[in-house]
Amino acid sequence: MRQSLFIIPILLITLLWCSCRKDFQYDTSSGNLEFSKDTVYLDTVFTNIGSSTYSLKVYNRSNSDIQIPSLRLAQGNNSSYRLNVDGVAGKEFENVPLMAKDSLFIFIETTFDISALNQNEFLYTDAILFDEGPKQQEVQLVTLIKDAIFLYPAENADGTKETLLLGIDEEGNEIRIEGFLLTDEQLSFSNEKPYVIYGYAAVASEKTLNIAAGSRVHFHKDSGILMGEGASLNVNGTLSMDTLLLENEVIFEGDRLEPEFSEVPGQWGTIWLAPGSTNNTINHLTIRNASVGLLVEGNSGLNPPKLSISNSQIYNSLSINIWSRSSSINGENLVLGNAGNGSLVCENGGVYSFLHSTIANYWSNGFRLGAALQISNYNEATGVSGQDLSASFINCIVDGNTFLELSLVSDDANSFDFSFTNCLIKFKDTNNQFDTNPLYDFTNTTYYNNIFLNENTDFLNTAKNDFRLGNSSSAIGKADPGTAFLVPIDILGTDRTSEPDIGAFEFIAGGQN
Repeated sequence: MRQSLFIIPILLITLLWCSCRKDFQYDTSSGNLEFSKDTVYLDTVFTNIGSSTYSLKVYNRSNSDIQIPSLRLAQGNNSSYRLNVDGVAGKEFENVPLMAKDSLFIFIETTFDISALNQNEFLYTDAILFDEGPKQQEVQLVTLIKDAIFLYPAENADGTKETLLLGIDEEGNEIRIEGFLLTDEQLSFSNEKPYVIYGYAAVASEKTLNIAAGSRVHFHKDSGILMGEGASLNVNGTLSMDTLLLENEVIFEGDRLEPEFSEVPGQWGTIWLAPGSTNNTINHLTIRNASVGLLVEGNSGLNPPKLSISNSQIYNSLSINIWSRSSSINGENLVLGNAGNGSLVCENGGVYSFLHSTIANYWSNGFRLGAALQISNYNEATGVSGQDLSASFINCIVDGNTFLELSLVSDDANSFDFSFTNCLIKFKDTNNQFDTNPLYDFTNTTYYNNIFLNENTDFLNTAKNDFRLGNSSSAIGKADPGTAFLVPIDILGTDRTSEPDIGAFEFIAGGQN
């Protein structure tokens, strides 16, 4: 018995010693590592804006535990890349263990200041080196760095950022947002370099912001453009020959260029045409991934209207693509696509005219409460009475992935004049809840003329905001010809004067891609 008791501790010590010894016995890497990729491409980033995090997996396919003597960036501590190796951050590592038949993750990021090189756009490269000498292996790192013109608020002496005064609340407190006034030298955007805006870039009274064809404007989180009292916005995009590159289109979007951000709603704020802003004109503009694409407020009695917008697309807004409150808009050849609430919201009255526009909401990023098109002459949220409303829609599509894509709300105190002519409208009142509401009497020619109710729009790809017409679309050949002559080419430059189609796009047989 005593002998057994004596032997047991010895066996335990022997087992523990062998186990510990095995844990710390590694073979040196023999240069036979395998990698999930031989080159890591970190997608295009702007100078001084950090990239997303990219991963590389390193495999030990052998039957032996190994140790990588050296794992480092070729440029060492001078590299603009950053590594994280199995949870440890750094740029140079020694004796990195890797068990038999196992793998380790390396995470890679970069931030680069283009001022270090005098070029407008270039590839920044480095490599991750594994081991040294004849056994050395490497994985290339490649990033396209784009130069840009950065516009941002100044920093105050106390470290806070410059702000803009929006008004005074009910308690007498100032309402401010982070932002700055554009100087006279900053009021002409060109297509030479992209612009990146932090905070709200505001335009002073009696000043005009001109944006040239082909300009690219990128907005950081919670940023946008603010047109204040007496200020004007003039977007001068033109027709592009390449429907993918959109070389002459003006594009407003977020400042994250990686593919995974290409369809993420709500990356930035809004283009805000505040009360008092006048003579705003927009042609060939694409707005995507905003919180609200265009916020248009006040000046409903202006002639010409507060906003004239044509040949433009706004989609993937977190809330609303165009949100107008007591204002005036003339629109033609517009595509107002998917949004978290409404594609077009005209609230608190105003004066509106839309020709050959496609208002279609197939939002799929969550539950959507609002109809694609919402029209009211007061503020439904507060119940505050608004202004008289006049709204005309000719040769337009109102469609989406819910049953009721048209919302009409009147306070019976202000006038509520609207009309739809040669329009496709989706309104499937399956529960007959609107049977007694005269606003939805589609036989009343005061409101509705030549309406095509709940017919097939046959859009090409609603998930991708591609609202071109398929060959089964009921919109083909049903537009009012007289109105088509007022807007003789569609948003892509196709002639529509012969047998015109409803909406912003003319159907092209065999020409869709």
